[in-house]
Amino acid sequence: MSRRFGKRKEENEYASEGDNPPKKASRTDDSDDEDGIVVCEISKNRRVTVRSFGGRIMVDIREFYVKDGKQMPGRKGISLSMDQWNVLREHADEIDEAVAENS
Repeated sequence: MSRRFGKRKEENEYASEGDNPPKKASRTDDSDDEDGIVVCEISKNRRVTVRSFGGRIMVDIREFYVKDGKQMPGRKGISLSMDQWNVLREHADEIDEAVAENS
């Protein structure tokens, strides 16, 4: 059973647009954000970072929005553990083949 938790944005909308940016709980320790290494920017507001969170290395693919002139991570995205990242990497060729078949 699938449940929707809000209005889905159109494909061409970015997280930084609109009247209400995603709400984010404030926290006093930003050390995890500072440890992130931006690997690449996929598009204007999407990027891949590698960071440490709770003592675990995570590959984070996420949309960002601008708040007070600063790039902030949005709710849209996924953080992959190293096990999940390795499974994805192992299937990269199969994913490429499926993309080629559907192009």
